[in-house]
Amino acid sequence: MSDVSVIIVNWNTRDLLEQCLASVYETAADMCHEVIVVDNASTDGSVEMIRRRFPDVQIVQNHENVGFARANNQAAQVATGRYLLLLNSDARLCPGALGALRSVLRDRPCAGIVGARLLHADGAFQAGHSDFPGLVQDALILSGLGRALYGRWYRSHGPGVEQGSRSVDSVEGACMLIHRDAFASVGGFDEGYFMYAEEVDLCYRMRPAGWEVWYQPKAEVIHYGGGSSRSRPTAREADLYTSRVRFYRTHYGPTRALALQAMIYSFTATKRLFHGAVRAISGGRRGRQVVALGDLRARFRSVMRGPV
Repeated sequence: MSDVSVIIVNWNTRDLLEQCLASVYETAADMCHEVIVVDNASTDGSVEMIRRRFPDVQIVQNHENVGFARANNQAAQVATGRYLLLLNSDARLCPGALGALRSVLRDRPCAGIVGARLLHADGAFQAGHSDFPGLVQDALILSGLGRALYGRWYRSHGPGVEQGSRSVDSVEGACMLIHRDAFASVGGFDEGYFMYAEEVDLCYRMRPAGWEVWYQPKAEVIHYGGGSSRSRPTAREADLYTSRVRFYRTHYGPTRALALQAMIYSFTATKRLFHGAVRAISGGRRGRQVVALGDLRARFRSVMRGPV
């Protein structure tokens, strides 16, 4: 049995995937590991690149894009590792990252998941963990005030402050090491999530099952961000909100889910109307405003229906 199974889900991110795989082999060469890539029907030559550059990688090929949650579950079924490293294709491991993550799970028997410190390509800090969602928090994000408050959070949680590992609510899915037993005990990812919030849902289900979620800032990972979602920008926002509503309905109940749905629609409609009005006044392009509102209704029809 391998110590660590590295699992990467890919959809049309060939160049980023190549860098990701190179970082895995460069930083995990001293560990017993296997690498599994689940390709969600890419058309950019990703599979051919893997076979040419990384022949030892196990490839699971899907004939359609089945989403992040289902693809990771597929890989977990064939993985042999005691630990599962879930790594985004647009992420790159820094030296020592995997060892730092593994040490948390080894030293803390109740730790089921551990996440890494995420950095932008220029070294700027990204949020690697968060509290579980709430209506106040989501209202701040939707209103845009969350960005203003992020600067205060950064000064409290940024580099130089986060020195030791600690228990948190949720870690980001760009890089997370999961104990195989913990993953199995909660049944893996909820495949009702196509993209976004699936890792929050997984972390939420850990504590009732007797596991803890940890954050290890000594494990650093470069996360370029949006690798796959850039290929489908019109669907990204709808996916994000649909997944958020699914989380609320599953864990908080229908009343709070309905409140979130209403909040999403009202905040988004207000912003679209404002931007459309500005464009109309500045350029006389009323048609664009009408198109934007029609696009808004189409995008959020599925959100207002809610997940099945």
